[in-house]
Parts: sequence; C-alpha cells; structure tokens
Amino acid sequence: MTQPRLQIHERLAELADATRCRLLLALERQEVTVGELCTALQLPQSTVSRHLKILADEAWVTSRADGASRWYRLSSALDHEAASLWALVRAPLRETSSAEQDVARLDAVLSARRTRSEAFFATASEEWDALRTTMFGARPDLLAALALLDPTWVVGDLGCGTGSLTAAFAPHVAHVHAVDASPAMLATARARLEGHANVSVHEGTLEALPLARASLDIAVLMLVLHHVADPLRALREVHRVLRPNGRLLIADMRAHMRTEYQQQMGHVWLGFDAPTLEEWLTDAGFTGLRFTPLPVDPDAEGPALFTAVARTSF
Repeated sequence: MTQPRLQIHERLAELADATRCRLLLALERQEVTVGELCTALQLPQSTVSRHLKILADEAWVTSRADGASRWYRLSSALDHEAASLWALVRAPLRETSSAEQDVARLDAVLSARRTRSEAFFATASEEWDALRTTMFGARPDLLAALALLDPTWVVGDLGCGTGSLTAAFAPHVAHVHAVDASPAMLATARARLEGHANVSVHEGTLEALPLARASLDIAVLMLVLHHVADPLRALREVHRVLRPNGRLLIADMRAHMRTEYQQQMGHVWLGFDAPTLEEWLTDAGFTGLRFTPLPVDPDAEGPALFTAVARTSF
C-alpha cells in the first residue's frame, strides 16, 4: 500500500506548480508550439521549455516534430490516477482570471494562424494550381480519390497500354488484371508494375479477353475503344467477364473530325456520341448508362473527352 501513496504524492508534486497547470490547461484545448505557448501565457521560452520537459518526462503531455517546430498537447493516454488528479485541479483553475486571460490569448494565437493561411490563399489563388502541381505533381487529388475504391474489388484495366492506370489502381483494390494486345506496350507495363503482387499482366484483345467469365467487379476502357474494330463485340466480351452488378467505365474522345488520327495513330473511330454508345451498351447487356462530357483542358491539343458508366444486371 505504500507504493501507490508515493505515486500519488509524486503526481501531486508535478501539479503543484502553477505554470505547469497553466500549460496543461492550454494544451488540453489545442495542439500548439512552444512559441505559441509563450505568446498565450506571456512567459519566456526558457520557462515554457523547462516545464514542458518535466510534463513530457512524466507523460502528462505528448509532442511531435513538424519541420523546425515541435507541437505539444495534453496526453490522450493519461493513466486513471493522473486523469483523476487533473480533473480535481483543473475545475477551480479554469475559473481564475489568469486562466481566462490565457484562454483569450490562446484564441488570438489560433486566430492569427487562420489569418496567415487566409492571407496566403488570398494572394496565391491565381497561382495555386501551378504551385500545387510544382509541389505535388499533376492532379494528386484524382490519385487520392482512388482510395474510395472497395478494397475487395477485382479490376480489369482493359487496353492497359504501359500500365500507368493499373499502377494507380493496385494499392487500393484486391487485384488488377492488365490486358493489352501490344507486346511492346506490355513489356513497358511489366517493368512498371514489377513489385505489385496483386497485378496480373495478360496479352489479349478486347474482343477475346483472356479472363474467366464473371471474374471482374470493375472493367475500365481508358482511351482504347476508338482503336477497336468491332466495339459491340468488345463490349459483349467485357460484359462476359464482369460479375452481376459489375461496373464498366469507358473514357474516350467525343465525336470529332480529326481524320488525320486514323493515319497518324491508327484510330478506327473518330470518337463517340452518347446515342451510339447507348445503343451498343444496351445490345451488349448493360444498363444505367451515365454519359458525362469532361471539362476541356485548355492545354490539351486533342479532342474533348467523355466518361460513360454502365452496369451489368444483378
């Protein structure tokens, strides 16, 4: 019985200092830096740092590094004894005028944070897209959105080309089947996809997919349908490999008059319009077509694009 009383006495000693209690009261409201605590409590940095070290050593507070700054907050894993003692101390402490002033100054510190952020975006809005691209690459938001995919799904990247879309899908789903008819494209895809254990690479055409019936949850035809001689046959084959209520995503060019593409890049079709696509998809057994024209990229030199989403029946 002696040891627990000794621990309680030690805990009481840790809270016997008014500065440490003021720090804990501030840190239970918000994660803040040493500099922000100095401003809020109007204390020199040496004093704040010294008491923070004591609190950190005794597990009252936790901290994390972020660049050149270190952020502190009240520990969310206080033991029962510490939590009970802090509840006793903080109740009367919160009613003091000193604590009220600390809270008001801390609110001002947090407001200054928001002001700095708002000031940045007020001046950077016109350059933000270019700045974000420089920092994070082109459209990181779209790559991040792939995390919304169901991790149990099996996806077919049909007409995978060099495998860039397969590589984007792979971290978020159970398996990806990458299919293409070009040995040269598949050689590049295999090199890119090396190390992805949940990816299978297959050589095959869209009209005769090397996949089992009802083996896919999702099939994606990304800028490939305009190369297919018989789109209806290909869509019937895609329907075959999709499970009940499977989903098909087509992204391709809207109908255009750029006939030079047929000679330059082997395009068979000059894009597609919604009525033609709907007729083919219905004939192939799909339902619920949603045809969406995509916004035109002012820097893109090719035709405008669309997405078409459809499902197999249950």
